[in-house]
Amino acid sequence: MTHRFARTAGWLALPCLVAAGLLAWYVTREPASPFADAQATAADPALISRGEYVARLGDCVACHSLPDGKPFAGGLEMATPLGAIHATNITPDRDSGIGSYSLADFDRAVRQGVAPGGRRLYPAMPYPSYAKLSDDDVRALYAFFMHNVQPARQANLPSDIPWPLNLRWPIALWNGLFAATSPYADKPGQDAQWNRGAYIVQGPGHCGSCHTPRGLAFNEKALDEGGKPFLAGALLDGWYAPSLRADPNTGLGRWSEAEIAQFLKTGRNRHAVVFGSMTEAFNNSTQFMHDDDLAAIAHYLKSLPGDPQRDGAPWQYRVESAAARLDSPGAHTYVTRCASCHGLDGKGQAEWMPPLAGATSALARENASAINITLNGSQRVVAAGVPDAYRMPAFRQQLSDQEIAEVLSFVRTAWGNQGGAVDAQAVGKLRGHTDPASSSPIILHMR
Repeated sequence: MTHRFARTAGWLALPCLVAAGLLAWYVTREPASPFADAQATAADPALISRGEYVARLGDCVACHSLPDGKPFAGGLEMATPLGAIHATNITPDRDSGIGSYSLADFDRAVRQGVAPGGRRLYPAMPYPSYAKLSDDDVRALYAFFMHNVQPARQANLPSDIPWPLNLRWPIALWNGLFAATSPYADKPGQDAQWNRGAYIVQGPGHCGSCHTPRGLAFNEKALDEGGKPFLAGALLDGWYAPSLRADPNTGLGRWSEAEIAQFLKTGRNRHAVVFGSMTEAFNNSTQFMHDDDLAAIAHYLKSLPGDPQRDGAPWQYRVESAAARLDSPGAHTYVTRCASCHGLDGKGQAEWMPPLAGATSALARENASAINITLNGSQRVVAAGVPDAYRMPAFRQQLSDQEIAEVLSFVRTAWGNQGGAVDAQAVGKLRGHTDPASSSPIILHMR
């Protein structure tokens, strides 16, 4: 019996060792790159200029720069479900940055999340989207960082993720399951504008990183229009990134293509003004995009169908004045604190003070954005280098959790809004985990 057991164990040990060896190879290997044999080239002004534009499309500066730091030197703290991590130095400094990276090294890091030596990057770096970048855009991006960004000697900060959760080799398995693996390929049957918009949205723009709901493994549930969850709205870092599909209530169903492009170019339109995380994306990225690219993005987004089952019956404005409802909880607070900007009728003031009647934050079931903007106010919108004159103030010092809950409950049920009531406990929870938005303009420099 003992001999038989030993023989069986021996037979089992061999496939187990083979499997362990294959796993070790898979999680530590450096993936292939089309630039493996590429030679260093001299600085090409046209290529560098294109790379700077790709960096704008990808909003690289927003994560890898700090307002008082050197461009792309890293240091930004980012919260994750496992602990805080810090953006890295991506200047061409050879010791603390990426100055020693070959084009192939750079490509693996950007599109596959693998640093030299096989070290896996956390997917807070949106390489599942950047995987769709074209070879030409990667080459241009590399030229920009190597030749037009000033080297900065600044050591990278360690993460706060505890062992063993900070082990990086399992990320290779995550990548195999959830990350895109090849550059974007034009979809047959779609015109050039649609394909350009799809490329920007899915690839460098990495819109799904915020606007697509996540699965149990923190993966985006879909990476393109082939999945219904793609860009269907998601809760992230105390904000609700709304649907970018044709949902009339929580998405872009009531927006025209021209209005989408206007919003991305100027930060506002008749429906809304950028706030929350979108302010940073506008300040550093979308306003710098070419008009034809903005039109392509709008064209693509308007092609994505909504989901009536998820979104509900389309919103219709109900005529009423907040002054006529002073007996309702929260109405008096609205009249005294909010109506001077947003109107007794909830319609706002043209493109400067956004309407609350029909606002996504007043129609979405998720109330995080409504609470957050009321508690903490908004950042400055900086368009063409000029900070705006109007911003949503923070009310965390003026109003209690109950008062904020009541005024938001009023807004989310007035004028035909159907977002529903807000609980004071939800306000208190966000109050404890968020901070007031800065009233000073935050302008991040690329050079």
